[in-house]
Parts: sequence; C-alpha cells; structure tokens
Amino acid sequence: MENVPSNWFMEFVTPDNIQQFAIKDVLYYGHSEFQKVEMIETLAFGKCLILDGKIQSCEGDEFIYHEALVQPAMILHPNPETVFIAGGGEGATLREVLSHNTVKKVVMVDIDKEVIELCKQHLPNHHQGAFDDPRVELLHTDAKKYLEETNEKFDVVIIDLPEPIEGGPCYLLYTQKFYEMLKTKMADGATFALQSGATILGITNVYMAVNNTLRTAFPVSIPYEATVPSFGGPWGFTLNSMKRNPHELSADEVDQRISKRVNKPLHFYDGHTHQGLFYIPKYLRDMLAKETMIITEDNPVFIPGI
Repeated sequence: MENVPSNWFMEFVTPDNIQQFAIKDVLYYGHSEFQKVEMIETLAFGKCLILDGKIQSCEGDEFIYHEALVQPAMILHPNPETVFIAGGGEGATLREVLSHNTVKKVVMVDIDKEVIELCKQHLPNHHQGAFDDPRVELLHTDAKKYLEETNEKFDVVIIDLPEPIEGGPCYLLYTQKFYEMLKTKMADGATFALQSGATILGITNVYMAVNNTLRTAFPVSIPYEATVPSFGGPWGFTLNSMKRNPHELSADEVDQRISKRVNKPLHFYDGHTHQGLFYIPKYLRDMLAKETMIITEDNPVFIPGI
C-alpha cells in the first residue's frame, strides 16, 4: 500500500482495544516532575497532548470536550464572576471560561508548570492567548491544598484533571472528602462541573464510582456525556450544584444567555444540544442505579491498568 505512514501512535482505549494515529511530527517527548509528556501532530486530529500514554486533547475535536465540560456549568449560573479551574494545562478550559463577559477573576491551579509551558509553546490553537488575560491568576501548586487553605468562594468550579491513575498526582480529588470540602468553597448558587471518566463500554468503572460519590455530596448531580472521536468513544461529565438544575433551562434560555454573554462562536454547545446532553443512554442509567462504590481516600478508584 502506498503512502502508509511509518510512524504511528498507539493508545489502549480499553485493555482489549487499541486505537492508532498516523504521526506527522513529534513536537515533544519527555517527562515532567509528575508525568510522562508527549506532544505529537497527527494527520487525523492535528496537534495532541498525551499524558502517561493517554490522549488528553487534540486540535481537531478538542472543542467538543472543552465546550461540553465548561459551557453547561457557566450557562447554568445566571452571573458567573469568579471561577476556579483545577488542571486544564492546555489552556482550552480557561479559554472557554474567559469567553463569558461576566467573568471578573479566574484562579487556575495546575501542579505541572512544565506541561503548561509546553502547551503555551506547542498548542496555541488550544489556549488562544488565554494565559495572558489579566483576569487570570495561574498557580502551580496542589489544587486540593489550595482549596483547603483559601478563604475565597467561587461561582463556578471546573475540575479538568486526568482520570485517576494509581501512583498519579490527582486521585485524591475524586473522593467524597474532597467533594464535601469543595462545597464549602462554592458561593451560594454555585455550579461545579468535572470530567468524570470514560463512558466507553468496558472501562466505565471510574465514571460509575465518581457519579455515585458525587450523589452523596450534591443535591443536584447530573451525569452527561459527549462523544470525542480522538478519545475512542463517548466521554463522561457531571454537573453539580446545591440548587441549580440544568433540566430547568429551556433551549431558548440557553441560547439567550450564550448570545448575551459569550464572546466567541460555539461549535458544539447551544440550546438544542443542551436539551439532549443530560439524557444519558439507558444502559448507563441502569449501571448507575446499581453502583454502590463510594470513593474515599482509603478506597480510591483507578482506571484499569494497561
């Protein structure tokens, strides 16, 4: 066969299923203090960030993931002014938050400064200059420690961390204790969204356990999903609040809030998408109904070893 690329990136989607991407260029390969870091340019999805062998986002479809993660929580809040972001080193989560003209301050905490510097250099289409916005306070420390020590309260919280990996830096931010502490850092009427794990059949254990744990902490905890092609299938998110429910927003109200507040075109999320986003398939609802695991510091959850 002619014109077959000689270099391929291979990722295990599940322990029994792989996906491969033809590599156009290797932008970076190395290790930070906390994780293995790869940046490649693929023929299918453009430039991609890979941490510990798992794709975090790619130029071609990152808008799906980042709009799905950020926009519902931002739009659900009637006037989000202060926002906290944990993780999100590519800067695209920050970009989506800053698209709201109501935002006055964003505190972004990502422990891995080296990854952020690499993303600033190699992934300009992700961050689009968001790190230079004067509304941003960027800190390189432990997000859990920062939240425990701050007296600040936030209108919106976005947790954009990798899935919990055994021995990794972020598994303690998926526990019941962390979610209970987080509630004390949320202003009245605040919303909280996170990526909560794969909903790809065969590797849903994290998604199920995270959502069951969130239900013990938040009166409103609504799971949802979006298909991200470069991830190999659908991906799970959860929107949480003490009182605001995304089901109560009409399509027209969502579109009106976007028109009034968001200063850039959205390509995934709008009022029509919002209406279907929070109705996950029956098999996931059935699995969640049977889930009993509550994540604690002594009983953590990790993605399957590969």
